[in-house]
Amino acid sequence: MKKFAHKNHEYFHFVFRVLIGLLFAQHGAQKLFGLFGGKAAPLVSLMGLAGIIELVGGLLIAVGLFTRFAALVSAITMLVAYFKVHAFNALMPIANKGELALVYLAAFIAIIGFGHIKWELDGLLTRKPKASQKKTKKRK
Repeated sequence: MKKFAHKNHEYFHFVFRVLIGLLFAQHGAQKLFGLFGGKAAPLVSLMGLAGIIELVGGLLIAVGLFTRFAALVSAITMLVAYFKVHAFNALMPIANKGELALVYLAAFIAIIGFGHIKWELDGLLTRKPKASQKKTKKRK
């Protein structure tokens, strides 16, 4: 099992990144558009700002564009959400209903650490030309 997991870690990370990104984006769509049983928040409000960060950040993470930056902003948002909305209601996260914010925080910390590994748009933007392409350009 360990050998299989190590051999396929890029695929596992890809699935993790896409799932976390799309799930987080759903929270933003819920806050901004009232989808999925939510109530639309005013755009110019703290909940509206959270919705924008969740929707845009989630989609950026899912497609792998500006992955680490989007995960950092999203992690900070979850930290603020936890302490602003949940932390002072009860001591334990399960009791104050803040466990999802902390799970997302942990997921975003992992994404910051690993960044994008496979099938991401960041790689297309930052990919360096191969050595053979550099030589061809220099000859012209």
